[in-house]
Amino acid sequence: MISDKAHVDPAAKIGNNVTISPFAFIDADVEIGDNTVVMPYASIMAGTRIGKNCKVYQYAIVGADPQDFRWKGEKTFCYVGDNTVIRENVIINRGITPENGTRIGSDCFIMAKSHIGHDTVIGDKVVVGNGATLAGDVVVDTCSILSSNVILHERSHVGKWAVVKGGCRIGSNVPPFVIIAHNPAEFFGINAWIMKKHGFSDDEIDDIAKAYRHLYQSGTSVFNALKRIEADVNPGENRDAILNFIRENNLRVVGAHLDVVED
Repeated sequence: MISDKAHVDPAAKIGNNVTISPFAFIDADVEIGDNTVVMPYASIMAGTRIGKNCKVYQYAIVGADPQDFRWKGEKTFCYVGDNTVIRENVIINRGITPENGTRIGSDCFIMAKSHIGHDTVIGDKVVVGNGATLAGDVVVDTCSILSSNVILHERSHVGKWAVVKGGCRIGSNVPPFVIIAHNPAEFFGINAWIMKKHGFSDDEIDDIAKAYRHLYQSGTSVFNALKRIEADVNPGENRDAILNFIRENNLRVVGAHLDVVED
């Protein structure tokens, strides 16, 4: 299943039933899991670890050198989970230090011409739309969707089950379960349709919506909104996910008021 017209370094570790098409490039110090397909002209660079049942399309480059002046040529890594699809002309950079690395989860769909910078961490079941650009040290949590041409600036964090609509520029943090749209980016609602389709109950969705009414529609500060959420929303995993995300990101979330005004 490996074309004699592909370049496969003898030091690469190739799993069972892997397809490597003509003119693909597989560097040294690469590991590719069982049943993965590498299409023509795709390049898998040194330090890349790709899981099982993945598909890498034409002209994608996985594990490219990081675009950061802090990288001085050290051996660094890029990890891709199982069942992930990487479409045409995608570029994914390795990390800049050996300890961390760029990490793409399992069951992700990375669409054409998107760019994922060094040390970015993407959870499982994430969709990255056509032409999306993710800077270094970005985090995108599980089950989130970045629509086409989204820009995530360095150290941005997108929470789980969030949707960032096409063309948004994000320089802060997107809390879980929300839809963010427009430029400047602002709260557009909660991701109710997709969450309900994937098993969230009506009560869970109502509680999430109530939490974000306090954050985005009450006219108060993030500090006060958190106190209102704790007092008014039923305790549970989803409420805790919202509160913890906002606190862990120093109260800085897209479209919310930072001013601390006591109730």
